[in-house]
Order: sequence, then C-alpha cells, then structure tokens
Amino acid sequence: MSVGAAASPAARILVVEDDPAIAGLLVDYLRAAGHAPSPCGDGLEAVQRFVHEGPWAAVLLDLNLPGQDGLQVCQQIRQRSGVPILMLSARIEELDRLLGLELGADDYLCKPFSPREAVARVKALLRRADGRLGAPARQQLPGTGGFVIDEDGQRLWWREQALSTTPVEFRLLRALLLAPGRVLSRATLLDALHDDYRDVSDRAVDSHIKNLRRKLDALGLGPALQTVYGAGYCFRPIEPNR
Repeated sequence: MSVGAAASPAARILVVEDDPAIAGLLVDYLRAAGHAPSPCGDGLEAVQRFVHEGPWAAVLLDLNLPGQDGLQVCQQIRQRSGVPILMLSARIEELDRLLGLELGADDYLCKPFSPREAVARVKALLRRADGRLGAPARQQLPGTGGFVIDEDGQRLWWREQALSTTPVEFRLLRALLLAPGRVLSRATLLDALHDDYRDVSDRAVDSHIKNLRRKLDALGLGPALQTVYGAGYCFRPIEPNR
C-alpha cells in the first residue's frame, strides 16, 4: 500500500464510522501513513472517547451514525476543542454540507471516496494544525485594534486574549484582518479557503462568519465584523468599553 508520508509522527486519529469495511480501510491507510488511528462505530461512544481518551490530533467523522448522528457529535466536540474534523458522508445535498461546516467541521468528503484522498485531506489538516504546539512567533497586525497573529501556529490573539478558531476560521479571519476597513467579497474570501473548498458555494462563508462573530462577541468585538449587503464583509475595529 503506497500512501503519502505522515504530517506528524503517530498522530492519534479518532475514526468514527459505523461501516466496518470503510472503517477498516481508513484505519489501514492511516496506519500505513504513520498515524495511530482508533476506530469507533457509535456517536455517543465517540463523544465519550474523545473526552476521556484524548488528546486527539484529528477526527474522521461519519454523518450517519447510531447513538447520535455526526452533526451532533461534531457540535459536541467543537464545544470542547478546535481539533481538525473531516466529515464523511453519502449525503451530498448542500444543506448537509453547509450545516456540517457551520457546526465546526474543517473539511467534507463525500462517499464513495478514495482512502488515499482521505489520508491526503487528513495530512493537510494536520499540517495546518501542527505549528500550534510550538512557541508562537507573534506579529502585530496594524489597523486591527490590537490583534496579533502567529502564522506558523495559525493562532490569533487580541490584547493577550487567545481566540480559539478552527483552521478554516483562522484563514477567513486572517484575510479580513490583513485588510482592515476594506470590504472583501464572498468570492475573495472563498479564495482564502480555496485549497480546501473548491466545490462549495459562497454560502459557506456566511456560516463561518456567523461562527466567528459569535467568538468575537466574547471579546466584545462582534460589531467589528460587519456585513456590507450586496458587497461582502469587512473588519472595522472598535474600541470596546473596558
């Protein structure tokens, strides 16, 4: 079996898939790529294992699961962690795709798929998350009201407060922070996600903006992320009352 080299040695990956044949194939290919996959076939069990057997480097998550479905599992995992999540499903309708992304999935792979493609997607997600463990090289972002970025680790801070984002949310917010005060169209913002989402509509941007605005609200910065109707989105920093 020939697959690409692992993004990090022995990355622990939770494979949540109730079809034993598919789960076995994914486990075999991930193991051959140098990772440490662990299969699970039930949604309720997956949440318990994620919480009690972590840390995990990534999660492969089927949408159709016994116990509770993949969307519920995704939501519960995302409430606890920014771990990369690759959703797997035979449901190809856009509604399912956008709902999965809105709940925090980082990528989406439709069945039937090549196990080599699944491994490649995991490798890309791990590569983007890998720098988070290292010492951050912080750089001030001018015109943002105090945002600092660690490009290698894909992390953001605002006045020493860390902002927890998924890899996709990081790239989207990064694009807006690098152009403070400018209105960026959905098409422009999709370009920031192009490597991962070549086949999704610009409505995916709306889902991620909704999640980012909720996270910025916790810092008192929600109004800074503005919708310009008919044009796109803009980051206009404000001074919160402190």
